[in-house]
Order: sequence, then structure tokens, then C-alpha cells
Amino acid sequence: MCTRADVPTLESAIQTTTHRIEVLIGQQPGTLQTELAAAAPIPARPPQVPVGLPSELLLRRPDVSRAERQLAAATANIGVAKSDLFPEFYLNGSVGSESISSSDWFTGGSRFWSVGPTVQWRIFDAGRIRANIKVQNARQEQALAAYEQTVLTAFEEVEDNLVLYAKEQVRRRSLEDAVAASQKSLDTANKLYASGLTDFLHVLDAERSLYQSQDALAQSDRTVSADLIALYKSLGGGWKTVAQPVALASAQTTK
Repeated sequence: MCTRADVPTLESAIQTTTHRIEVLIGQQPGTLQTELAAAAPIPARPPQVPVGLPSELLLRRPDVSRAERQLAAATANIGVAKSDLFPEFYLNGSVGSESISSSDWFTGGSRFWSVGPTVQWRIFDAGRIRANIKVQNARQEQALAAYEQTVLTAFEEVEDNLVLYAKEQVRRRSLEDAVAASQKSLDTANKLYASGLTDFLHVLDAERSLYQSQDALAQSDRTVSADLIALYKSLGGGWKTVAQPVALASAQTTK
């Protein structure tokens, strides 16, 4: 249960968190002080989360996108390295004038032209080219392993956050029942004390139990919101971009 001595610590946490939010959105610390200073309930969370989310949502994650581009670049480098094994053909042409005397430059006999293909084949560099191909293949395998690991980590984070979000909502409903029961116990204790059937110590015990339950419920509200934010982050931006309607499963069904 929070005491008066905890208030300065909580106020400091509020201030530092506000400053962090301001920096994250590119504002100077103190810019949102007036807007965020007003006390308000924690925004309501969706009681249900969609199941069957398409895996394409994970492509919006910066880490997955980066790993995918690195894999694509490594794969392209293999093709570039292999192309060095083959000859390169060029079609060259030239035209001009040549003469041993400057007075003959503009006569027909001084003019010349040539046209024809040119072939370049780095056959004597074949060993180095093949070694480079092996290097590019190894880099592609490394990029592939990194991409697979990144995708698996992304799926793990999504699954973990789905479980945390669902289970915390189950816990919150239990805490709501605990708060209601504690409130009834306090009401009963007050009536018994007013009738002279019990001492005031029972009233104090009932109040302490109620405050503890209310504090736990408030902490659960914060945890549910934090779990929802973590789920949005793990999906790379939530699930509002899903085009087709998907089945909904409440947190109760995930128990």
C-alpha cells in the first residue's frame, strides 16, 4: 500500500517518464507538461485480441525488414560474382582522320573507320573468382541464418506478448472481484462497529485489505496497458492494417 513517503518517488517517476515521452516525439523536456499533468484514468484496452494474424505484419518490423534486405543483397552478390566467370562482349566502333601532313586531314584518303566486337575473358583469374563466389555464398548463408533468427525472435515476442496480455486480463478480473469483496467486508465491519458488536480494529483491517486490493487492481491496469503496447511493438504497429475480418478470441479463451 502506498504511503506518504512514496509520493515523492512516484512524482519523480512521472516527471522522468514525461520527459522521455517528449524526447521520443522530438520535443524539448517540459513541452507537454501542461497536457500530461492532468490526472485521468488509464485509457480502456480492447478486451479481445484477434487470432490468425497474417505473418506479413511482421515485415513492418525494422529488424525483420533490415535482415530481409541484407539477405537480398547477399543473394544478389552471388550472381555478380558468378558473372565474372563468363566472357564479356563489347561492340566497339571508331571513326576519324589520320595523315602525315596536316594539309591532307580533310581529304577522303585521310579518313578511317573501324567496327567490331571485343571480348574480355578473365580466364586466368578463375581461381580468384571461384574463391570470391565461395565467400559470397558463405555471406549469403550467414545472412539467411540471421534472417531466420530475426523472424523466429519476432514470432517469439508476438506469442509472448499475446499470452501476457491475455493472462493479465484474467488476473485483472480476479482483482476486480477481490476489490468488490473487500468493499463488502468494510461495509459489514462499519455496520458492526456502529452497532457496538466489534471494535474499530476490525474496521481498520478491512480498510487496509480494501486499499491493498485497489492498489493491486491499479497496478494490473497499468500492466495490461503496457502489455498491449508491447504487443503493438512486436507486431510492428498493431493489427489495424488487416484487410479481411479475422476471428476474435477473448482473453478468456486463451486460458
